[in-house]
Amino acid sequence: MVLGTIQGALFLLIFRYVFGGAIGTGGLHYVDFLVPGFITTGILFSGMGAATGVAEDLEQGLVDRLRSLPIPRSAVLAGRALADTAVVVWGLVITTAIGFAVGFRIHGSVADALVAFGLLVVLGFALEWLFITLGLFAGTAQAAQGLALLVFPLTFVSSAYVPVESMPGWLQAVAAHQPITVMVDAVRALTQGPAAEALLGHSAGFYVVRSLLWAAGIVAVLVPLAVARYRRG
Repeated sequence: MVLGTIQGALFLLIFRYVFGGAIGTGGLHYVDFLVPGFITTGILFSGMGAATGVAEDLEQGLVDRLRSLPIPRSAVLAGRALADTAVVVWGLVITTAIGFAVGFRIHGSVADALVAFGLLVVLGFALEWLFITLGLFAGTAQAAQGLALLVFPLTFVSSAYVPVESMPGWLQAVAAHQPITVMVDAVRALTQGPAAEALLGHSAGFYVVRSLLWAAGIVAVLVPLAVARYRRG
């Protein structure tokens, strides 16, 4: 948790003060554009530890002992997902505080900002299942870490750090239709109000609904897959 917090703070400071002056965001101050994207993608960085942790539990025999207990197979994985989501919430709080310290401000309502935070928690829970599933299939902690890093490019091929319109045409098609972009735009529209909605071209509700649909789809697909893999051993 400590290393993750320090790492997140360093990356935020680098993007804020090193790259910020070179990136145009079409009507929003870069810090207000950046922080919602950085906080959202921070969920992925926090979740990568779940893949390694699950693989280590398998290697060290902890999972075998849990399988011997008279409890539902899904309970172990659900407990892991909830615990790791709590770690994600801690990271969200710290990263948000650092964001305010470097100049980020909310230009929407307080209620919308609270909705954005709640949405991030939901997204964090959904994405935890992605990393739990990767950990179960990886077999070893080293392999799990490698698989988790495959998700890393999604953070850059999205609207998190730069506007999608600044990318080459073929890459725009990829970035605009992947879940991280939708999730980032939902948080950005909720926290930055009308200016962000004008920049993005849709209301906050448009992106919130799509983010929730993505989260529901991820959970619906990966929970049964993870439980089935857990049962097989």
